[in-house]
Amino acid sequence: MRAPVYAVPVLAALAALSLAGCSRDKAPDALETRGATTAAGAPVAAAVPADAPVILAFGDSLYAGYQLDQGQSYPARLQAALNAAGVKARVINAGVSGDTTAAARQRLAFTLDNQPRKPALVMVGLGGNDMLRGLPPAQTRANLDAILAELKRRGIPVMLTGMLAAPNMGADYVAAFNPIWPALAKKYDAALVPFFLQPIIARPALQLPDHMHPNAQGVDAIVAATQPAVAQALAKALNG
Repeated sequence: MRAPVYAVPVLAALAALSLAGCSRDKAPDALETRGATTAAGAPVAAAVPADAPVILAFGDSLYAGYQLDQGQSYPARLQAALNAAGVKARVINAGVSGDTTAAARQRLAFTLDNQPRKPALVMVGLGGNDMLRGLPPAQTRANLDAILAELKRRGIPVMLTGMLAAPNMGADYVAAFNPIWPALAKKYDAALVPFFLQPIIARPALQLPDHMHPNAQGVDAIVAATQPAVAQALAKALNG
């Protein structure tokens, strides 16, 4: 997989993001996502049926909704979009800003054990903070492997939303980091979104001032790009 061509402001932001945008500013929401709104703040009428299967969004700030209002996070907007499209789903936001794969690995069992209902699908969105901190790709791979192994042990299907290393991390780092997600998706028969941030790269109007995290409009762009794959993964999980 080739590294993305980031705009110059994105490269600068990637180098500084661990200081500016990845602090643990928001605890994971173990409750149901609710109060979804449009990017303009208008409520979305997308009732969640009581029997809707649960999708657990387990990740970092890109799931947690960094600097966004309640209801504007990716899990909240994904839930609204799925139900509006007739796909019953309750999406639980278990994103923690600043999480590395190691930190997420440590909290996985606690998060799963404290869900009121067993998830039908777990979305795993991690690795960006590992890259920003320059952590060895081998550690990232080992931690993600352990997370997927635990989910497999519990009989929970998985969808990976992948990350790519910024080119300024160096060719060797990129070559070791980028293949992690497709390799693990193949190993665990997991659904894969190759690069979660693809819809907002080099599109400042869809980004927060850090040029990395999506703003509310950016979240909607990511939801639009990923919703079909999520719906397909959920259907496979329920019928497989």
